[in-house]
Amino acid sequence: MVNSMTGFGRGEQLGLGYHFSIEIKSVNHRYQEIMVKIPRNFNLLEERIRKIIQEKTQRGRIEVYVNVKETEEKERFVKVDKELALSYDKSLKELANFLDTTYTTDVYSLVSLPEILSVEEQETDIEAVWPYIETAVQEALTQLIAMRKNEGEKLAQDLLQRLDELRDLTEQIKQRSPLVVSEYQEKLRQRLAVMLTDTSLDENRLLMEVALFADRASITEELVRLESHIEQFVEALQQQQPIGRKLDFLVQEMNRETNTIGSKANDLVISHLVVEGKSQLEKIREQVQNIE
Repeated sequence: MVNSMTGFGRGEQLGLGYHFSIEIKSVNHRYQEIMVKIPRNFNLLEERIRKIIQEKTQRGRIEVYVNVKETEEKERFVKVDKELALSYDKSLKELANFLDTTYTTDVYSLVSLPEILSVEEQETDIEAVWPYIETAVQEALTQLIAMRKNEGEKLAQDLLQRLDELRDLTEQIKQRSPLVVSEYQEKLRQRLAVMLTDTSLDENRLLMEVALFADRASITEELVRLESHIEQFVEALQQQQPIGRKLDFLVQEMNRETNTIGSKANDLVISHLVVEGKSQLEKIREQVQNIE
């Protein structure tokens, strides 16, 4: 099962005079990174939201937006800062004495001074609103996971197609490989024949030179490993757990074997096939970056 790391989900709930709206979006990331943006008076719920998401995702940068709107008027009350009022009154008396004028305490004048009175709302009951937020988070997360799964299925189909093309290129290289040695032997024989027009060709020396070339240019082991990596990649696509890091490692290994084949083969036809293979591997690598 292949899951993409890209997705989006939205959940909504109404209750207790609030409209709760949760949006979750995720993008590619090497590890799991969860960012929760939530109103300050609901901050205590951030860790609970993070835990729900951690249980159902493994990788990706996941951003959670918690929006809360009031649907009913909330009870409000006026708070009096008595200590501040006394301090104002004392300071005004001292000022009046300094200016040699009369001063009479006036409550209505005092309450007009900054921060004596403040209007506050009833504190939010976090435990009461949590079930509504939790339900909205689960709804958004379900949509997110469904989208990641759908995107993952498309990625898997594309990867399988590219792996078939890479497998075909590998087979062409395998078929071409034995011809490289025989063609080298013939070219070497022709060059030596021109150089040694008056001297007989030492067949043993020729065969020794060809054997040395065949050993240097042998790509059998690289082809075997490359085919093995391709099959491991296909098998990994059927696994149920997150496979993104494993696929990334296999792509690196396939690139390494392909580069070695290109450097050892010493053949124009194989070089062209290697270039095509590396092009496919680059496209595979780009797609793998999207997989959880």
